Amino acid sequence: MQAYTVEQVAEKLQVGRDKVYFLLRTGQLRSIKIGKLRRITDDQLKEFIDSLETRTPRP
Repeated sequence: MQAYTVEQVAEKLQVGRDKVYFLLRTGQLRSIKIGKLRRITDDQLKEFIDSLETRTPRP
């Protein structure tokens, strides 16, 4: 399992650090805390991305 910093996730998603913190604060993106360090695992990142996929409506 890989764990990323907020900065690394921001770079991967091509958004700012503030946006990642907003996603964490609102519960849209989950994370783990190790002491004072906040980390986002690859599973948590995948779960977030999967939640964004739009489904094609059925006719």
